[in-house]
Amino acid sequence: MVNPLYEQNANPFEIAQEAADQIAKISGIQSHDIALTLGSGWAKAADLLGETVSDIPASQIIGFSKPSVVGHVGTLRSVKLPNGKHALVIGARTHYYENHGVRSVVHSVRTAAKTGAKIMILTNGAGGIKRQWDGGAAVLISDHINLTANSPLEGANFVDLTDLYSKRLRDLAHEVDSSLDEGVYVQFRGPHYETPAEVQMAKILGGDIVGMSTALEAIAAREMGMEILGMSLITNLAAGIQSTPLNHAEVLEAGKNAEARISKLLAEIIKKF
Repeated sequence: MVNPLYEQNANPFEIAQEAADQIAKISGIQSHDIALTLGSGWAKAADLLGETVSDIPASQIIGFSKPSVVGHVGTLRSVKLPNGKHALVIGARTHYYENHGVRSVVHSVRTAAKTGAKIMILTNGAGGIKRQWDGGAAVLISDHINLTANSPLEGANFVDLTDLYSKRLRDLAHEVDSSLDEGVYVQFRGPHYETPAEVQMAKILGGDIVGMSTALEAIAAREMGMEILGMSLITNLAAGIQSTPLNHAEVLEAGKNAEARISKLLAEIIKKF
């Protein structure tokens, strides 16, 4: 079946609403309060949040497809939190480098907003530019630099990104762990890893973290009026910062080693919301 988001005259917001309606019907939960996109290393957080009400294969929902990246679970999970609120856990991220178009990349975020979620938590596995982050550090995203040369916004739609990554939510995260560091995330197009020269360029521009997701999703979340918390698991030092070659197996291994620790951290942060 052709993804309706590919159609030139399609309205991506109407498709997101249809997806949200399908989630409500299948899960039995009419609205969600919080949404989380769990990237590499973060998946186990879903098990610690509360009671799973529904676990839906993402491919059953309009506009979604099976994830192409190992480490993403491919489901949309509705979880009842201890405080009675509901979280939508997105384990089906579409990356920009998959060439499905920006609408597909941000469809999950727009769908989350249409389910009623007011807070969007975006997590990822990424490369670190600061040497002290080697070894699976969890870092709060304070801002980003979008190097994809694209945007999810269409037409004359001028969205303010001044406080894109909420200081209020970062302050709550610091209440859970005062040692959490912060950094500027730089999204490259991918899927190749950055060259050492590109990493140095990112550093000169003010970047601290390099990756292939999150920035476009954050812009779409802000467009939808959501408050955003971004977190990166530093799975490796970036090219030229570490001396060994980069590979995806290393990312998965680092995520596996840090999984229990960072998942517990994220679950504790969410209890503050």
